[in-house]
Amino acid sequence: MAYSLGIDAGGTYTDSILIRNSDGEVAGSNKAFTTYPDLLEGITRSIDGLDQEKLKLVTMVSVSTTLATNTILEKTGYPVGLVLVGNYEIPADSEIENCIMVQGGHDSHGDEITELDLSAVENFVLRLKGRVSAFAVSSYFSVRNPEHELRVKALIQELTGLPVVCGHELAQSLGAYERGVTAYLNAQLLPVAEVFLKTVVCEIKRRGLEPRIAMLRCDGSVVSMHEAMRKPIESVFSGPAASLLGASYLSGHDTCAVIDVGGTSTDVSLIHRGLPYLSETGAVVGGWQTKVRALRMETSAMGGDSHIWVQGTKINIGPRRVIPLCRAAVLYPSFMDTLRKRWIPDKLKLNEHIQATKFFIRTKKEPVNLTREEEELLAMIRDEPLSLKDIYWDKNILPARKVMDSLIQKRLVQAIGFTPTDALHVLGEYAEWNAEASVIGATLLANFIGTERQEFCLDLKRLFARNMAKDLISFLMEGVDRNEIEKMIEISFFSRFKVDIPVVLLGGPVRAYVDDLKKLIDAEIIVPEYSEVGNAVGALVGKGTKRVEITVRTTYSESRYDLRTKGVFVYTPAGRRHFVIREEALEFAEEFGRKLVLDYMAESGLSPDHVTVSMEKKDIMVHTGNIPLETRFIFEGVSNSDVYERAVSGYKMPFINFDEPEDEYEKQIRSGEEVS
Repeated sequence: MAYSLGIDAGGTYTDSILIRNSDGEVAGSNKAFTTYPDLLEGITRSIDGLDQEKLKLVTMVSVSTTLATNTILEKTGYPVGLVLVGNYEIPADSEIENCIMVQGGHDSHGDEITELDLSAVENFVLRLKGRVSAFAVSSYFSVRNPEHELRVKALIQELTGLPVVCGHELAQSLGAYERGVTAYLNAQLLPVAEVFLKTVVCEIKRRGLEPRIAMLRCDGSVVSMHEAMRKPIESVFSGPAASLLGASYLSGHDTCAVIDVGGTSTDVSLIHRGLPYLSETGAVVGGWQTKVRALRMETSAMGGDSHIWVQGTKINIGPRRVIPLCRAAVLYPSFMDTLRKRWIPDKLKLNEHIQATKFFIRTKKEPVNLTREEEELLAMIRDEPLSLKDIYWDKNILPARKVMDSLIQKRLVQAIGFTPTDALHVLGEYAEWNAEASVIGATLLANFIGTERQEFCLDLKRLFARNMAKDLISFLMEGVDRNEIEKMIEISFFSRFKVDIPVVLLGGPVRAYVDDLKKLIDAEIIVPEYSEVGNAVGALVGKGTKRVEITVRTTYSESRYDLRTKGVFVYTPAGRRHFVIREEALEFAEEFGRKLVLDYMAESGLSPDHVTVSMEKKDIMVHTGNIPLETRFIFEGVSNSDVYERAVSGYKMPFINFDEPEDEYEKQIRSGEEVS
């Protein structure tokens, strides 16, 4: 009898689940703490809790994670240098550091506009060498001709030997700046992905297993480990994708909304008739608009381990994840004595780090390339939790906030603080760790805002439920001003929002929020069995897929009196190719698109007999002439031989709906311009 193993690494827990291939029944599950910065211990403990005899019969392993999402949300990505080739309009509120814009780029036909300024690139790269972990490159209209991106990539690799991510490698849609952002975030995540995926592979091999290993992407499909390591940006929202698929499977509903409460974030998404609801414009995460094909979802930096801090009379949630006080009391024997000291900071100086319940501890990661201020602060932080008062007991000033932020971002320091999980311990609705630590923390924070401990925790719980409801309704009522939704939820009008589809909750103690949520929305709210490991289930539900886009564009004579074509260009992920006869170009596009899909599937160990390749085609016409200005092909290969296929029969990945009105892409094509 064969089994499949699903593994989901979240911000707080790493979950594992065994499912029998013959009938899709759950054969065992386990949770273990996610361990930082070395993930191996958490993964090992999670798998150790499963039936070891059944584990020997595993033929398929699929993983998902929120690590990439959390890295972006918490702004803890590795430092990256970004090279933008062409004339870009960078938003005034852009938070991209280490960025340069150089001359170069192509037009909509793939012809060079301006000669590439490699000397500027070289100066920029040499200045950053040793200070960044990777580089990202985006060139104007690189989807038409990636030559400049590839030349910059070759130069950077020659000068530094560091990884380089190109925009055209990740997305074939227009939007020059968004492709740059996508490449930038992908480069930030490369070390995170490499550590995670190599850890999984090594642990599976150590156990003597030889299954297929795959990873869930953010659109609900699965890819090979090699592809996942090369494009970690596509694992952004793989955790939510897993929760969506897992919630549908566990609840038995192929149409439902899902609220997944993790340690760092709360995610809302929708599955309709077995199909994930996808974003047409690309994933948005942490305020960044990307070109990654992903679930459309509402996500907020609010989870069970979000830092709860006070300022004035306001309770703040997040955005960073911390170790809950109740758990820290179990992990660190001396912590209760430290907590009982009850340092009371100046009420006027309170911020995210200056809190009576905030503590810091060194991780095991070795420091590299620190500033003098970072070295000095890190030297004062110990292996046992300390408050800022303890760290700076003999100094008159506290450290600059940006210095501590930097050490946390570099994973050299981990924070401890009061969390929603602590509030549930105080209220007696969750009893996993040391409730006394939670009680002390709640008392301290309640005193700062002038309320009682119990009322403080109830207010926090109600606030958490209100935010869940806001995220859900904002997601379902796309286009409606969120401020108006907040008014309806926060002010009692003797009415509630009604949701006509089931709402499935996933996560650890989500049952604690059901009653408060029902007071805010009228819906069937379901907490299914195994909801605490729903993401691990979802990791096994995705299908192996590969999506390739190819564009065939006709070039006309520039004379308004001569509408004959000058030639045809085929734009592929591998570059462009010129044809004289349009029919030959179309034939090549069809053959090459299918070949790219099958070649990729072959790398994942799938033969052509085990892959179904489908194709969508759309012509974009001009007002004069019968020849389309452009023809777009989308090829999608789907594995039809997964061992888990019987459990997810009928599940199909959606294609873009080409019957929709003209989108921004078509407008750009007609104008011959690219949004920068």
